[in-house]
Parts: sequence; C-alpha cells; structure tokens
Amino acid sequence: MVINITDIKQFIKEAVMDVLDHKNIDKDVPYFKDKVSTTENLAIFVWQQLRELVPSRLQLFVKIHETDKNSV
Repeated sequence: MVINITDIKQFIKEAVMDVLDHKNIDKDVPYFKDKVSTTENLAIFVWQQLRELVPSRLQLFVKIHETDKNSV
C-alpha cells in the first residue's frame, strides 16, 4: 500500500511535531508524566500518536536514531 508524502508530513506534524517541538518532554507532555523519557518510550509514544492518524490498512514502523550506531 502506498500513501502520499504530503499526508505523511501532515500526520507527523500533527502527531509528533505539534506535541513535542520546543517542549520539555518530562513536564509538558502528559504521556511522560508517569514514564521515563527514554528513547524506547519516545518511540512507543510516536508510534501510538501516529497510529491514531495513519490509516489502519498501512503498516507503521518507527525508528529513532540516537547515534550512528544506536537506534530504537
């Protein structure tokens, strides 16, 4: 299944950027009030946020690169 890149950009803007950009994740994002803000938990959060917007017929993968050698 394919999806328009413009739609993907809008999903990311709504689900991730508008929620996290220029925020103190531990204090300003309700999801992290009771969770440690590890990269693993951030990946779970991003996946859950996007899953609400991306059509369910599409598979969804989230990969966050911490360094050149480390990713979640």
